[in-house]
Amino acid sequence: MSKKKAKTNAVRQLEQKKIPFETREYEYSDSHAAALETAHALGIDENQVFKTLVTVGNKTGPVVAVIPGNKTLDLKKLAKASGNKKIEMLPMKELEELTGYIHGGCSPVGMKKSFPTFYANEAQQFEMIHVSAGRRGLQMSVSPTDLINVTSGAYADLTEDNTILG
Repeated sequence: MSKKKAKTNAVRQLEQKKIPFETREYEYSDSHAAALETAHALGIDENQVFKTLVTVGNKTGPVVAVIPGNKTLDLKKLAKASGNKKIEMLPMKELEELTGYIHGGCSPVGMKKSFPTFYANEAQQFEMIHVSAGRRGLQMSVSPTDLINVTSGAYADLTEDNTILG
């Protein structure tokens, strides 16, 4: 018997739009949350594993940021990119009701509603990036250009500058 391909909202939406992608499953535990662990579990470059973060802007409401898993979101940069004066992280307890996804399984594709979505500039250097496919332990490899198109997203400078000054 062949194993049935996992169907999440993200997977269904990419299939409907005929966007090429691949899904890969890995063992997920509650202590597992870092992109580095996901990269090791799947044998992929950690710089290509991106996490989806949901924030709330004072003018726009929910704003989605997709950044490298080994980087930190700069809220001021996201606020500027999204036309907000101030932005803060969405409380985790509100994530599932707003997006349809749970923490650790939030995909930028297939949320309950479309929200302004910004992808870190770093995504442009890769032909494929890996993002959650809509549940814990399931990643999808997809072109950042296709992600931008399917989510009506945009590239922006979103990550903290970790450069140490002299």
